[in-house]
Amino acid sequence: MPTTAPATSLTLDTARCLSTAVQNHGLDPDVLAQDGPAARATVELTQRLEESRGTGWERWRMLAEGAMREDHVKAVKAIAAEYQGKLDNVVVLGIGGSALGNIALQSALNPLTHNLSTDRTHPRLFVLDNADPIPFHQTLAFITSEDPKFDRTLFVVISKSGETAETAAQFLVVRDMLQKARGDGHADRLIAVTDPEKGTMRRLCDAAGYETLPVPEGVGGRFSALSPVGLISCALCGIAIDELLDGAAAMEQACRHEALHANPAAMLATVLVELGQRQGKTVHVMMPYANQLYLMADWWRQLWAESLGKIVPSGGADGTHAGFTPVKALGATDQHSQVQLYREGPNDKAIIFLEVEKLATDVAIPAGLGEEALAYLEGSSLATLLSAEKKATEFALTESRRPNLTIKFPQVTAHTVGQFMMLWQVATAYAGLMLGVDAYDQPAVELGKKATFALMGKPGFEELAARLRS
Repeated sequence: MPTTAPATSLTLDTARCLSTAVQNHGLDPDVLAQDGPAARATVELTQRLEESRGTGWERWRMLAEGAMREDHVKAVKAIAAEYQGKLDNVVVLGIGGSALGNIALQSALNPLTHNLSTDRTHPRLFVLDNADPIPFHQTLAFITSEDPKFDRTLFVVISKSGETAETAAQFLVVRDMLQKARGDGHADRLIAVTDPEKGTMRRLCDAAGYETLPVPEGVGGRFSALSPVGLISCALCGIAIDELLDGAAAMEQACRHEALHANPAAMLATVLVELGQRQGKTVHVMMPYANQLYLMADWWRQLWAESLGKIVPSGGADGTHAGFTPVKALGATDQHSQVQLYREGPNDKAIIFLEVEKLATDVAIPAGLGEEALAYLEGSSLATLLSAEKKATEFALTESRRPNLTIKFPQVTAHTVGQFMMLWQVATAYAGLMLGVDAYDQPAVELGKKATFALMGKPGFEELAARLRS
């Protein structure tokens, strides 16, 4: 049962999630019928989302259009123009939603060899998204071996408050290095994406004269990839941000339809939530058949896990627990490591294939070896083989009554990647309503943050520190 948005769009095929394909492990087709319960629920949910659209924590829905888009694009392009041709390296300091979108967009839309190229029309991109000192040290050691004064290196620190421990620690190290290397002139080697008005990072930027871009009000980290949080590294590294946002805007409009079968996000959320609640498919595996899209699954995992994994108030002492476990796999690589589990292990999974109709490059498989066992490959191509692998895995899973769906890209472009990100963001908003949770908070993350503060000796956390050390 395909659901299609505008031309040159992604296509969603959920047919193999139905009982007609996977028997008692799939959904009754009546659930998704044009006049069925899910279709009626979609009308109400879409109306609720329409009322909240662009307000509160749903301001992310406006990132791809109107005044918010114009302001962001103008500011981002101004900085990109300022540094055009002057950089060999861009280093992003951030974690979680401040990093995953940057990584995913770079992986999807720039060549795998982007950082290896000697053509520095656009700078290399390094995203340092952890407090692990080894990759941090190795990256900075590599950069300083070529650029000891940071004349051709720009650091982009991304933190709304400036108090996220990992990013703050990285910032302190980098700021110290820049000051030692450049003295009072170090401010032109660091920009910040932060709160436009308040917070520790805002105060530091104002005092030091660092150039800034906004983390927009009402846009949480995991919904921020299409804001300056993700756009700045794209613009600096040659990714077409207008095309990216055009794709996101087209998808966002498609996802405002009240009709279930015309709304890809509503359909995607409905199928996955229904499979989870009715059929116990609480593990969701994203399996791209394109290396370009593999790290999009990292971005999706945070969005799906942190938005939906919540306690649902139910009147009891502990409430009930909602959410799904997101897992990433890569086709065809993980046919050789994970598919055995997916076919014969616990039938608690829904598989989400990502397929690309036309890859940007293909490689012909030559003929003439004369080896009978390999003759079937000769004269074909790697893209044909990869497509066959996907169809074969889809068939094998369906035969084992494992529900699976496919999101098909006509091509991997900035436009379709923008569509993909917006599709999942809107689907997450629908799923939050269906599950009865707030998709925009993350209360379970906060205790770990506070415990880190306590163990690192931050004032005000002495009591918790004593508990942790007892």
